[in-house]
Amino acid sequence: MGQEKAVRVGIVKAREVCVVFHSVYRLNGKPFVGKHHFTFSAEDRLFIPDDEGASFTLEEVVIGIGFHWERKEEQTFCGSLLLKEEEGQVRAINVVPVETYLTSVISSEMSANASLELLKAHAVISRSWLLKMMDNRQWTTDNGQRTEEAVHEQVDESSIIRWYDSEAHVGFDVCADDHCQRYQGITRQTNPQVFEAIEATRGEVLTYEDKICDARFSKCCGGMTEVFESCWESVHHPYLVAKADPYCNTRDRRILAQVLNNYDQETVDFYRWTVIYTTDELSELIHRKSGVDFGRILDLVPVDRGTSGRIVTLKIVGEKRTLTVGKELEIRKWLSESHLYSSAFEVEKTWNGFILHGKGWGHGVGLCQIGAAVMGDQGIPYEKILAFYYPHAELMKKW
Repeated sequence: MGQEKAVRVGIVKAREVCVVFHSVYRLNGKPFVGKHHFTFSAEDRLFIPDDEGASFTLEEVVIGIGFHWERKEEQTFCGSLLLKEEEGQVRAINVVPVETYLTSVISSEMSANASLELLKAHAVISRSWLLKMMDNRQWTTDNGQRTEEAVHEQVDESSIIRWYDSEAHVGFDVCADDHCQRYQGITRQTNPQVFEAIEATRGEVLTYEDKICDARFSKCCGGMTEVFESCWESVHHPYLVAKADPYCNTRDRRILAQVLNNYDQETVDFYRWTVIYTTDELSELIHRKSGVDFGRILDLVPVDRGTSGRIVTLKIVGEKRTLTVGKELEIRKWLSESHLYSSAFEVEKTWNGFILHGKGWGHGVGLCQIGAAVMGDQGIPYEKILAFYYPHAELMKKW
C-alpha cells in the first residue's frame, strides 16, 4: 500500500487576506501569532505550525459562490497555510493530509450529525474523487506556470455546448467550495462520529478495473440517477449508471438535517420544484446570462435528455435568433439568477410566459446524498450504499 498524500486546498482570494493564528506559526523561522493582514507578494509564503493541533482562522471566506446561498463566513483550519500570488491578489491555501481534509469535507458537505454509515460512505467517495482528480489532473504550460483548461466547449452558429469539470485551479489541488467539494476546515466538525467514519474507512477508495473511480455525487437525484456523459465529457463510466432511486423522496426533517447544513435548509422544495417566468423576465434573464440577444423568447424545446430526464441540450427559440445550449450546468446557468436546481424539468408555455416543472437538486450522477441518508438511517451498511450507487465498483485500500 502507498502513503497518505497531502492536499492543497484553495480557500479564499482577495487583495488583502486577514489571518488569525491561534498558536505559533513560522515563516522561514519567524514566529507569527494573533491577527495579521497579508497583501500581494510575488514570493510564496508557507506558514508551518509549531504544534500538530495548531489552527488559524480566515475572515470573509465566500461559500456557495454563484449559488443562491452565497455568503461570507469566518472559517478555522488546522495544518499549514500557504499564501500565493494569483492574478495580482493573495490566494490562501490550506495544506493538510488527505484524511484531515476528508474529516472536514464530510462535515461540510453534510451535517456532522449524519448517521455513521452515511458518513463512512461519503468518506470513501470524497477520498476517491479527490485522489482521482489529483492523479489525473492534466496540466499544460503557459509562461512557465502550470495551468488548466476549466471549460470545455463546442461552439458554432447553431449551438453552444459547454461542460465544466474540476480543472480550473492553478497552484492548488482543489477549491473549498461546491465547484469541487465543500471544505470548511474544522468549523463544523462537531461530532466524534466524523472521526470514527474517517478512521473506519481510512485509505479506502472505490475502484473499477484497479483504477480509482470518479465518484461523483449530488444533493438529490429526484428519483433517478444520471450517467456521467450527460453532464460532462462523452465518456462512459460503467459504475456511473442511470437507475431508479426509491430512497431520495423524503420529507423527514430529521433525515434531511443529516445532509442539509444550516444554509442548505433554506432550500425546501428540491425533490419537485416549480419556477415561473413571464416572457419579458425570461428574455431579459437569458440575454444577460448568455450574452446572446435572442430578442423575445418564443419557446424552450428540449432536444436531448438523459435517462433521468435531465435536459442535455435545449433549443432556445427567439424572435431574433435560435440557438441550442448544453450541457446541463450551462442550461441551469442561463435559466436562473444563480443555478436552477437541476436540468430535469418540463416546459409549460402559458399565455404570458413559461413554467418549469423540475425535479432534483444537482447533476444526479453517482451517489444521491438524500437517498444515501435515508439508507444510512435504515441501518444499511456503507458498503451496500456504495454498491447501490456505484455498481461494478470495488473497495480498495490505498494506505
